[in-house]
Amino acid sequence: MAEQHNAWGWGLASIDAAGNTLDVWYPTLTMGAAPAGSARPNHGFGALVHEGEDRRGVRRVPVFTEVDFDADIESAADAYARLHALSMRLVKPNTINLEGIFGALNNVVWTTMGPFAVQDFALRRLDVMQQNASDGLPLQSADVNVLSVDKFPRMLDYVVPGGVRIGDGDRVRLGAYLSEGTTVMHAGFVNFNAGTLGTCMIEGRVSQGVVVGDGSDVGGGASIMGTLSGGGKLRNSIGEHSLLGANAGIGISLGDHCVVEAGLYVTAGTKIEVFDKEKAAAGVPLDVVKGADLSGKDNILFIRNSLTGAIQARPRKVGIALNGELHKN
Repeated sequence: MAEQHNAWGWGLASIDAAGNTLDVWYPTLTMGAAPAGSARPNHGFGALVHEGEDRRGVRRVPVFTEVDFDADIESAADAYARLHALSMRLVKPNTINLEGIFGALNNVVWTTMGPFAVQDFALRRLDVMQQNASDGLPLQSADVNVLSVDKFPRMLDYVVPGGVRIGDGDRVRLGAYLSEGTTVMHAGFVNFNAGTLGTCMIEGRVSQGVVVGDGSDVGGGASIMGTLSGGGKLRNSIGEHSLLGANAGIGISLGDHCVVEAGLYVTAGTKIEVFDKEKAAAGVPLDVVKGADLSGKDNILFIRNSLTGAIQARPRKVGIALNGELHKN
């Protein structure tokens, strides 16, 4: 990946009656400095552009956007360009400045007929349904189904990265970074500025700021602490060929070739016995450390001793191997 800190491109923006930007779609983005005005290509949106309000009370206009990934976000168009760049694999998670993204994005009613403003949505919805019905559309087609009310849309409505499988598009936000070979199962979830750095199986939740290394598996119902809740600043990650078991969780990073057994949650403050075969055989108490002391370490099996209830860290020699047939996407 080129070490460039700028990108540019034409986007198609949806603007509500109050002048707020609801979304911006960038079919392509180009890394590097933007060309001068006379050298810019045409936007190519054609009939998709309409300056007058449509049935939703929305105008669709072309916007030319230049992004400095090191600077703070300046506008909704800037924010959408950064989210697109992540999902297009132009930049990796945690490598660009996303400061101010929540303030730049508007809360939007995402529907089967595109984005609506939250303000007066019920009236706009009624207008659209009446106009659709008067056009002779069948009742089912005339209805407006709400998918979510959120600041972040579904990634697949804007970017479809090659070589991935996604069981449920509602569970991957725009701004997710999914490497080729990744499979996100129906119960999996990937937030913006998070994702996979290689072939991975995602059956659990990958929070904002979290990256999962090549050959690793996030089991069903598993979760990884992010930075959006609780005021935490530490970014957790999972290394290569590691397994976070079903319904397990971590508030620390896993290194390479690690396993957290199913149902076990390891946080930075968790007291963990460091298993030593000779000490255990001699009846000598095992050393006890905090989870933070083992964060990012390789070749560890985290388990709960079923006899004593103590959480233990045991050495491992090899990592896990994914089923290659499941990742030929």
